[in-house]
Amino acid sequence: MTTTPRTARHLLRDREASLILGAVLVSGFGSSATALVAGVWVKELTASDSLAALATAALWAAVPAAPWLGALADRFPRRHLLVATDLAAAALLLLLAATAAPGRLWLILTVLALYGVCGTVHDAAGTALAATALDPRVLGAFNGLRLTANEGMKLLAPLTGAALFTWYGGPAVALLDALTFLCAATLYTLLRAPDPASKPRPRHHPRGPLLPSPTLRALVTAGACTMLLAGVNGASLYAVVDTGLGRAPSWAGVLYAVQGAGSVATGLAAGTLLRRLGERGFAAGGCALFGLGVAARALPGDAPVLAGSLLIGAGLPCVLIAALTAVQRETPADRLGVTAGRVHTLLYAPNAVALVAGAGLVAVTDHRVLLTAAGAAALGCAAVVARGRGVRSGEAEEVPRR
Repeated sequence: MTTTPRTARHLLRDREASLILGAVLVSGFGSSATALVAGVWVKELTASDSLAALATAALWAAVPAAPWLGALADRFPRRHLLVATDLAAAALLLLLAATAAPGRLWLILTVLALYGVCGTVHDAAGTALAATALDPRVLGAFNGLRLTANEGMKLLAPLTGAALFTWYGGPAVALLDALTFLCAATLYTLLRAPDPASKPRPRHHPRGPLLPSPTLRALVTAGACTMLLAGVNGASLYAVVDTGLGRAPSWAGVLYAVQGAGSVATGLAAGTLLRRLGERGFAAGGCALFGLGVAARALPGDAPVLAGSLLIGAGLPCVLIAALTAVQRETPADRLGVTAGRVHTLLYAPNAVALVAGAGLVAVTDHRVLLTAAGAAALGCAAVVARGRGVRSGEAEEVPRR
């Protein structure tokens, strides 16, 4: 490259980045719709709340195995692996559309779990491919745009999926999702960037140092702590809506939309902010915004709760983007997949655990106490991660990519 596209507008002019982002956009639309509809579909088929919850949980069953699944991205060409997992996910969704019935619950849950496996492999391969296909200096901006695409789809796709489910049923949603994966696979086949993983490389098991650098360890630890607190915040949502605001449960949708708007704004500005603040500074600022937003939800009235949701949406992605960018810049090319898988588990497993634990805590503790404590803990996390020298995006020593 003769120039470095460090802003969202310039990055979109890069052919490879645009193709990858396009694939993320279309597949993310279908995945978001399916994630919402899976539980509703099983509820309609079985009239069981617990089985509906189990269907949603099946989508996340592969998270603990992410390091091993991510290692596949270090043993096979990443572009080919992305195409293969997209096609496999499409086939699973077609099978789901054709066979879903009350008496085949085991098959539905199996298909949803395998769909989650495809998603876990896809995430690791996508992270690794972007690190080697794009200029390292644009990774922060790229990760911000990828998050913006995902968050944008989370705002639009659930509404589309719910409407499609109401009119035509679950099979129509599955067919829509299958179509988005076929489109994504087509976009990945158009990439021209060389794939270092296509060269012969020795097999390896996900052993050795858990994370390759002190900076990455600090960022992932901060991200895991923040996601743990995010789980507590998420478990308190309906208590905030009902007890705190005295509104109907559907008001939670408004808070989700405001939070999503904050995430989209952060994603668009991520490249510039990373360059100016460095990864530690960007992550610390995000932790602080998140903590202030969580604490604001403990206050009475719509205004502070809405403002808190906006701050949560703006702050939470910062830690995730900083950690992901550090993974891509500081990990050797032949271990990008397994490291991305490890980071995926370390970041998202605490959130799932905290959602379950938080549900129990909300039943016995005032939600305002929980949110105040979680907000204070997030501010403490911000102070810890801010210590030491930040690494500005693109200024750290790069590891070999070939």
